[in-house]
Parts: sequence; structure tokens; C-alpha cells
Amino acid sequence: MSVYRVIDVIGTSTQSWEEAAATAVNTARKTLRDLRVAEVVEQDLHLGDDGEITYRTRLRLSFKYESEKQARLVLPSPAPTWLCTDLSTASTARSAG
Repeated sequence: MSVYRVIDVIGTSTQSWEEAAATAVNTARKTLRDLRVAEVVEQDLHLGDDGEITYRTRLRLSFKYESEKQARLVLPSPAPTWLCTDLSTASTARSAG
């Protein structure tokens, strides 16, 4: 038996809705494994003040949900700054207050 998780993502492009969708899928693949389905939910345009048009495609992605034994978090490189916070100083500050 399998379980799948579903999330919504939005990709953007200055060329087309198809490229916006591909951007969303390719970006999601960097941190999600076992992607199964990408469903186009919505497409719209962002109209810039300078006349630039940005194509936006909202996708609903599904991927296989893994048990904790199987799960492996794939982090971007370099790690986001919020992952690099020194928590020892935060707990010291909390206990001192």
C-alpha cells in the first residue's frame, strides 16, 4: 500500500506557461523524491508596470510519502541561513530572561 502527499507550487517564466510549469517541477525535484503527478490548477499573468508579462502556472504535485525509516531530507547547497542558526545562544538567552 502507498500513500501520496499533495502540495501546490507556482512556477514563473517570461516566455510561456509551459516553461513556468517546467520551472516549478524542476525546482521541486531538487528537494522532493518520487514525484508522480503534476496537475495544472491555474494559469495567470503578472503584468509589470514596465509592460513586462510574467507567466505563472500553479501546479498540484503529488509524491510518494515515505516512512520515517525511509525518509531522507535533501537540502539545497549551500544550506539556507535559517538552518545555520546557532541554537545554543537562543536557549541561553531564553533561560536568562
